[in-house]
Amino acid sequence: MRFTHESDVESFRDEVRQFIADELPTEEERLERSLRGGFETNEEEYDYTMGFQKKLADRGWLAMAWPEEYGGGGASHMRQLIYNEEMSYAGAPVGNMGIAWVGPSLMLYGTEEQKRTYIPPITSAEQWWCTLYSEPGAGSDLASLQTSATRDGDDYVINGQKIWTSGGHLADWGWLAARTDPDAPKHKGISLLMLDMKSPGITVRPLINMGDQHSFNEVFFEDVRVPVEQRVGEENRGWYHLAVALDFERSGIGAYSVGRRNVERLTRIAEENRDLWGHRKGVRYELADRMVEVNVGTFLAYRVATMQAQGQVPNHEASASKLFGSELGQRIALTGMHVLGMVGQLRGDSSRVEIDQAQAYLGSAAGTIAAGTSEIQRNIMATRGLGLPRG
Repeated sequence: MRFTHESDVESFRDEVRQFIADELPTEEERLERSLRGGFETNEEEYDYTMGFQKKLADRGWLAMAWPEEYGGGGASHMRQLIYNEEMSYAGAPVGNMGIAWVGPSLMLYGTEEQKRTYIPPITSAEQWWCTLYSEPGAGSDLASLQTSATRDGDDYVINGQKIWTSGGHLADWGWLAARTDPDAPKHKGISLLMLDMKSPGITVRPLINMGDQHSFNEVFFEDVRVPVEQRVGEENRGWYHLAVALDFERSGIGAYSVGRRNVERLTRIAEENRDLWGHRKGVRYELADRMVEVNVGTFLAYRVATMQAQGQVPNHEASASKLFGSELGQRIALTGMHVLGMVGQLRGDSSRVEIDQAQAYLGSAAGTIAAGTSEIQRNIMATRGLGLPRG
């Protein structure tokens, strides 16, 4: 089967590719930056990311999926798919918590004053947000969170701890889920708050991952005061606000674009360095298997976007794409280690080949945990897709 998009969509793909060629550094530099951990690791990467995102904002692409009345581009699901596919393949710094989480919730539940105040700096790439969800005892079971927000006059007083906060050390604002009614059932006592990350009483401590990078943080709150006017939506209804997403493209195509780029790079390395793997004939079959899997996953992602374009709501289909993509990322990283052999274990040394495969391998471990663990995705597929009973 030959898969093609409508002519206007393919023309948009050409436009995105030309923009990438004009505005991004060389492929080698982009690879090096991605292996250093990207925008969440240090101020240099942050400045690089924000500079690129300002260029996206100037073209109306930063929030291209948002409705036009909120500063977005009102793009179709297929245009979003193409945009995400090409940007991910190029390793462009496009991740943005404000676009992904804050803006959509403000559109749905924010007051007019909140929308006027907080949305423009997001769409113009003037502010960076972090999400303050997970806690030491509340990860996949997020509704078990215990960070408290106690009403005191016109403020909430925040006490507690968050963990795995990506980019928290660089963020201007935080998007906080906190418990405002400790006596309510766990899903019914949570509220959403916006808070200035420079507020007194906030302590951000680095968490160094096993790839020796600082992107995660743990964040402590000690009597942090947040004005009630910075609550988004109804008090104690935050869990339900979180569960309702706007109809944006969520196919997971990025995982397969990155996977395709990595398999192509590993194949090129294998062709140029046969002495590294020539005695292990199975390597060539591994590379072939990985590319087949990339193609399979791409069509899983296209399926999700096509359903959305037709007005359908993908559920277990999106979980299937996420699950397959994150686990494929780990298989690709392992294949890279098989291609390079002992050389692949060198950290921070790409003198022999063009890739720090050890860093890529270590970084792949997070894929099946972030944004919903593989276990969670399988549960969704079992109950909502296959109709199996809960255990």
